[in-house]
Amino acid sequence: MMRATFTMTIGLSSILLTGVMPAASATASDSRAPSSVSYEHQRLTWRACPARYEELNRAGARCAKVTVPLDHADPGGPTITIAISRVAASSKAHRRGILLSNPGGPGGTGLANTLSLRPALKDVAGRYDLIGFDPRFLGESTPIGCAASRPVATPASTSPRRDFEASVRAARDTARRCVDHGDNARLLPHASTRNVARDMDVIRSVLGERRLSYYGVSYGADLGAVYMQMFPGRADRMVIDSSSDPAATQYELFRRAGEPLEKALDEWAGWVARHGGYRLGRTGSQVRAVVRDLLGRAERKPVPVGGTRLDAPVLRLLMRQLLQDREHDAALANVVRDLAGISAGRPVEPGPDLTALLTLLGSPELADGMVGGALFMCGDGGWPAGGWPKDPETYWRNIVRGRATQPVFGPLVNGMIAPCAFWGVRPREPGTSIRNDVPVLMVQARRDGNVPYDGALALHRRLTSSRLVTADVRAHGVYGRALGGLRPVACVDRAVNDYLRGGPLPAGDVTCAPRG
Repeated sequence: MMRATFTMTIGLSSILLTGVMPAASATASDSRAPSSVSYEHQRLTWRACPARYEELNRAGARCAKVTVPLDHADPGGPTITIAISRVAASSKAHRRGILLSNPGGPGGTGLANTLSLRPALKDVAGRYDLIGFDPRFLGESTPIGCAASRPVATPASTSPRRDFEASVRAARDTARRCVDHGDNARLLPHASTRNVARDMDVIRSVLGERRLSYYGVSYGADLGAVYMQMFPGRADRMVIDSSSDPAATQYELFRRAGEPLEKALDEWAGWVARHGGYRLGRTGSQVRAVVRDLLGRAERKPVPVGGTRLDAPVLRLLMRQLLQDREHDAALANVVRDLAGISAGRPVEPGPDLTALLTLLGSPELADGMVGGALFMCGDGGWPAGGWPKDPETYWRNIVRGRATQPVFGPLVNGMIAPCAFWGVRPREPGTSIRNDVPVLMVQARRDGNVPYDGALALHRRLTSSRLVTADVRAHGVYGRALGGLRPVACVDRAVNDYLRGGPLPAGDVTCAPRG
């Protein structure tokens, strides 16, 4: 799967998941039992990777299952397994150790993720054993599944309030299907970012490594920051891409995306106006008016496309995903043009861009990502997830207020986008407090509409030995963009590879020009 599609899938899953209150932060290092001591001498059975991972098997990877405690505070209790893959370093003379990664989400599987970075890593890839892993309860690791959902037809007519009430019902149903299913009530309390970090450290110890190196993007960046707090002496070369404010709850982080999303829409609308072939308006204001008119009609009558109806919440979601990267501007223009025509009653055949989005909405990958996103958004007691209000009316009030300044995306970012208000499983630990001097290379897009730039600056200040490389682009995830067919930021790619290769951190923060 191309990286652009995968990133979109994970982003969609996190937002489609339509709370626990923030808790006191945990101390910097891990205060629980050193469970890796009990598990570091286990013998792994390496074999071919599952057949569906053709790219891993073609690369000569071997896969194994690492046993970890279900509860790291009780290393003698029940266990689960974590699926890992390994592509051995090809440059034995220059081998640095192991490189793990996480693709984000939360809820993203990663068994093949580190291998997928190899074209971006170039010669650096040969210096590491490339270690992929599926976080606990996801993918090939010990799974958590939810009961199947019942199909719910989108009504032919609606209203903003009815759309909101439908999201509340969906959230309540998701919580019921997950919490009450199978053995989930026993497993769910142990679905947390801190436990994923502990599992990573068990992987490190089982592989006989004193330290690990890491690349993580989006939620994966925050996971890397958590690992550095819990195991500061075991972090080698750490790179975190597109991170968030460690003082904010997950709901607050979603809400803060509203302003940069509206600015991204302005940027896109200006681009469309300059490219008149889309016939959406001659000025940015005119293009924006088409979008608002489309959403206004969809809030009364969902748009019928391909045998289904797309309501305003789904349209906002699709637009958000296509605004994520500047390279998708043409695709978003095509989608808006098609939808506006269909909504107005014109005989429009959906083009390939809209058809691809409809296929993605019905994909099993999206459904799996939705389950994974719920586990960790609701399982954490604080940053990098957690903090969801329990009263549904809190969300509605924020939606109403948000429309004044964020008319397109305010209803999306302020809405009930996770089932955590009804989860019924209390987190076992608070979130993680971030403040130490572990060296780390941070990379961030200045116009990121998923995790605002100010949040990266806040994390940068707390990681006192970090260096920040800023890309002056609209993007989410700036390292290795060419992997998904996007325009690379060469300055960022060089900085990351130089550091992973063994070079020093930049002497100071760096801003890359728009053309890299």
